[in-house]
Amino acid sequence: MQWQTNLPLIAILRGITPDEALAHVGAVIDAGFDAVEIPLNSPEWEKSIPAVVDAFGDRALIGAGTVLKPEQVDQLAKMGCKLIVTPNINPEVIRRAVGYGMTVCPGCATATEAFTALDAGAQSLKIFPSSAFGPDYIKALKAVLPASVPVFAVGGVTPENLAQWMNAGCVGAGLGSDLYRAGQSVERTAQQAAAFVKAYREAVK
Repeated sequence: MQWQTNLPLIAILRGITPDEALAHVGAVIDAGFDAVEIPLNSPEWEKSIPAVVDAFGDRALIGAGTVLKPEQVDQLAKMGCKLIVTPNINPEVIRRAVGYGMTVCPGCATATEAFTALDAGAQSLKIFPSSAFGPDYIKALKAVLPASVPVFAVGGVTPENLAQWMNAGCVGAGLGSDLYRAGQSVERTAQQAAAFVKAYREAVK
């Protein structure tokens, strides 16, 4: 299994509004990101996601996070989403998304959850919340997972500590509040996106 984008960092824009979405997504894409998720607990995501897909769907893997129900996957497929990210393991959500040809990155914490996700067809995994487990835990979990499965650290990842997650065996990370906080300026988003891209490139030298 290979991750679908050139840069294995997922921009998580939790809390973004339709009025802000295009400017902030444009900023992270201009910085080098090519995977973006708008969580479904963001205001009026039903407006933001289609607008972002229309504007940037040919330049990046655009999708949704905090996807909990199969019916939401159906709705997102109609919007043109290509990426589904979940905080938990719901095999039916995974199967439904895979059936639409989407890339699925479900959140798991244990080996049991990880293998349940893979059995349902997930092409990648996110260890969430990574900061609660630490790099050593991920390294131990990676030892029993198929080597080909891309694993992402999500939760508590910063430009300063990204390398330690990569050294633990993660292919990349999902980046939330250290990249974007609701209400922050586009300039701040661009600055943090550039810092993460720089940290990733240094980590893989």
